[in-house]
Amino acid sequence: MADATTSTDIRLREGASIAQRLVMSGFAAAVALCFTPGLFTHDTLEVIVSVAALLVGAAFVVGIMLAPAVVWIITPNEILIGQQRPFGKLRTRVVAKDDIRGLQVPGSKRAKARFQLAFTLASGERLTSPPISDVTHVRDTVARIAAQFDVPDVESPVNPLDASNPEMRLGEPLEAFSARDIRIVALIAVALSAVPYAYKLWRGWPPSHVDILLLPLGAIAAFAVYRYANLVTGAFWIIRESDIRVERLWGDGTPRADHIEGYDVKTITVDRRGRSEDEHCIVTIRLRSGRRFRSPRIGSRIEARAVGTEIVRRLGIAAENNKI
Repeated sequence: MADATTSTDIRLREGASIAQRLVMSGFAAAVALCFTPGLFTHDTLEVIVSVAALLVGAAFVVGIMLAPAVVWIITPNEILIGQQRPFGKLRTRVVAKDDIRGLQVPGSKRAKARFQLAFTLASGERLTSPPISDVTHVRDTVARIAAQFDVPDVESPVNPLDASNPEMRLGEPLEAFSARDIRIVALIAVALSAVPYAYKLWRGWPPSHVDILLLPLGAIAAFAVYRYANLVTGAFWIIRESDIRVERLWGDGTPRADHIEGYDVKTITVDRRGRSEDEHCIVTIRLRSGRRFRSPRIGSRIEARAVGTEIVRRLGIAAENNKI
């Protein structure tokens, strides 16, 4: 469930759906079953590896299927907490307004734009909520909760993606690799390609065609590292009213910048770039010219949709171009 910033209640949710659990556990089981042929061999090492793989796969499946789904419903007078496992009963807890003594908003170490509510109760217990899904309105959400529970001195979170910022920032400011680091990596590439050839000569063996072929490949790899290393530094997005500034580096470390305006945009979508929809979703902008810009990693699909929605608003994108 998404945060309801315009209704009385605020809803926060954490935990995969049953369908997502079945897909993840099925994939884990399929990978583990690939090792079953080793059980029928006479090689002790293969049997050990197969058994270990099956045990790890089984543990992974059990962990996925038994992880609880947690829902918080924050009303003006109380917090209703519900927790349920796939094969268990729903467990509920009610925290009254008078029991709340403090509120903090710690950030996540893995994702800078992910925030949770940490309530301190009169008993000294500390309750941490699921992440706030609408990462573009974290300050408003926190201020609203602090006001309705009469919690004083709540520090406003530093959120680079908050809609209250004149500039929303995705990613980190770019810095070119030092020339020394690039030279070291290039030399390592050359050395690795020359090791098989040098080893054969040292042992008095004739180098094979593969050993000889590795030498020019190593030189090409070293040149590629030297010339294009800075291309892998990614991008830094500055989202402003009416335009987006996309900063990147050329291969030699020279900065470059592109500007995206609303009339240039053909579509805006949320895509997954990685293995998990909980951590690796991004916003992709396709221009009418055919160019495509992928944002730095944002987080979950819900968080990426919140950022995409704010981009649509700031650029004034037409509804038919919004596929978020």
